[in-house]
Amino acid sequence: MKSLRPVYLLLAIWGAVHPMYYFITWFMAEGFSLMAMVDAWHANAASSGLVWDLTIAAVTLTFWILAEVAVRRNWEALIAIPATFCIGVSCGLPLYLFLRTKPLE
Repeated sequence: MKSLRPVYLLLAIWGAVHPMYYFITWFMAEGFSLMAMVDAWHANAASSGLVWDLTIAAVTLTFWILAEVAVRRNWEALIAIPATFCIGVSCGLPLYLFLRTKPLE
């Protein structure tokens, strides 16, 4: 089987660009207010559930990255943590998988 690295990279790019389109669209319509966006995320029980689902996934991914980096000493993989919290799990997880599957030297 060929390496999945290119797939992970494409998913990380897609996970950064696609959600950002919606964030930018929202900011252009509503103005740049992070608190207003957080309020919108909790507009109803369904969206609150999704926010908590993604938050728990992001925290879990962070612990996994930290544990694996401590063992593998793949320090550049730490960049997936800010990508996860500043962009989203849809970018951070495939980015980490891309960095984690780097060929050993």
